[in-house]
Amino acid sequence: MNTEQSRNLIVNADDFGASLGINRGIVESYQRGIVTSTSLMVTGRALDDAVRLSAEHPGLAVGLHWDVIGEDDRTFDLDDLNRVRDEFNRQLERFVRAMGRRPTHVDSHRHLHMREPVFSVFRELAEEHSLPLRGAEPVRFVGSFYAQHEWKQTNLDHVSVAYLLDLIEHEVGEGWTEIGCHPGYVDPDFESVYHAEREHEIATLTDGRVIQAITGMGLTLRSYADLEK
Repeated sequence: MNTEQSRNLIVNADDFGASLGINRGIVESYQRGIVTSTSLMVTGRALDDAVRLSAEHPGLAVGLHWDVIGEDDRTFDLDDLNRVRDEFNRQLERFVRAMGRRPTHVDSHRHLHMREPVFSVFRELAEEHSLPLRGAEPVRFVGSFYAQHEWKQTNLDHVSVAYLLDLIEHEVGEGWTEIGCHPGYVDPDFESVYHAEREHEIATLTDGRVIQAITGMGLTLRSYADLEK
């Protein structure tokens, strides 16, 4: 595939496995909307449900969503790079055991891997395992489709149809681009600072105007599984 003369858009839903409601929202956004790819939290309470749903929907690419803090702000020393490496390998092994295959890509909860020196460690490990890494070439990452640009300050305009269409038009260029998202349904057994906003994301990601616009712009919806091929 010639990435220089095509505009390939990956829409990746984070937090697969975090809760039953999030799992259901991600699958719905894949079935009825523009989500092509998701990232699995092997630390999530709904891991088994996510694995089952993945088997039922083999076209949904599934990567590893490395997580060391969850929603309760667990303490993890990111300056201990040996521990970072060990935890990367532990979660990768758990992913393979649960899914029966390698992840299509790697990213992390709250983008913890994107800060140095952790990013350099992740790049090294991703290259070692031949896995695409969020934030590394050849895929450009766009993370602004999110209702809390400021921590705990919700602005639903940032997950509206108009905002997403503007984002796609101006941020998706030649080659490969990933837009991150967080669809999900409110789950009474799950607590998160980003919760009700997820249902608004589902509405936007499954809106027919977005699907139509992507086709009209000459974009091709892809997944990390396509990139691997």
